[in-house]
Amino acid sequence: MARDYYDVLGVGRGASPDEIQAAFRKLARRHHPDVNKEPEAEERFREINEAYGVLSDPDTRRRYDRFGEHFRDVPEDYDERVAAGAGARAAGYARSGARPGGDGRRVRFVSDFGGGHEGYGDGSGVDFEDLFGGLFGRGGAWAGGPVPGADQEAEILLGVEEAYHGGKRSITLSGPDGPRTYDVTVPPGVVDGQRIRLAGEGGRGSGGGSSGDLYLRVRIKPDSRFRLEGRDIHVVLPVTPWEAALGATVPVPTPGGTAKITVPGGSSSGRRLRLRGEGMPNPRGVNGDLYAEVRIMVPPKLSDRERELFEQLAADSTFDPRKPG
Repeated sequence: MARDYYDVLGVGRGASPDEIQAAFRKLARRHHPDVNKEPEAEERFREINEAYGVLSDPDTRRRYDRFGEHFRDVPEDYDERVAAGAGARAAGYARSGARPGGDGRRVRFVSDFGGGHEGYGDGSGVDFEDLFGGLFGRGGAWAGGPVPGADQEAEILLGVEEAYHGGKRSITLSGPDGPRTYDVTVPPGVVDGQRIRLAGEGGRGSGGGSSGDLYLRVRIKPDSRFRLEGRDIHVVLPVTPWEAALGATVPVPTPGGTAKITVPGGSSSGRRLRLRGEGMPNPRGVNGDLYAEVRIMVPPKLSDRERELFEQLAADSTFDPRKPG
């Protein structure tokens, strides 16, 4: 069984969005592979990122609270289907591999793109026995009727700026009938692990049954300028020695364009400056923040005048960064 996302972040089930965000930031800083070189750090960071992606979205969090680890497998219109006599989708799942066993009915969700995973109607997630209703006869045999197609899942690879802005995107996937191209609307601010639903674009039904849905799981490509932690964006901010010493307002890149940030006087390399709300947008909640890490840069080759000034500073200054205290 997958670890509970609340346990992953170390918060209670009643935690507020701010508490969840604070817990994520603390853990992400500790386990990010760029900082933590332990072998398991990368897997731990992936787990933390996935948990935050689910719990930071109010709609996804409600589904997780209700259905547990099976929340991704339950159709988004589950309640409507149950109210309407449900079952039709369940029959499609059943034809994909349901069989009786144990204390509940065990179901294998099969994607035409390959692979699959199992869930249980044993009270730990969705009550599939209720969902199946009277569609099974004695011994779990299917009772007949239209069979909807199975839901499918594939991945969509996005750059940071694509994920930030959203927009139209075409994606070609290989299926049982050969390659097929889909026109996808990417909502602004999608994060790694989030899913985009294409209604009716999944497996074909039979006997008059409706088609399943296609879910595209977002994967964010590494970027040389931007590093994502959930909805927060991290960038390196190069500054000159005099900007760091005296303070300055300098431009900083963001996926939404160039912004301005104030570097306080006396800043050393490694200092982090925050631009609140300038991270990944969140249509259903609080935007992420942008963190700029100061990195002091010196001229690769000094002019005669620059050398003279640096030599004068070296002679006059009493500052010693290696001196304790």
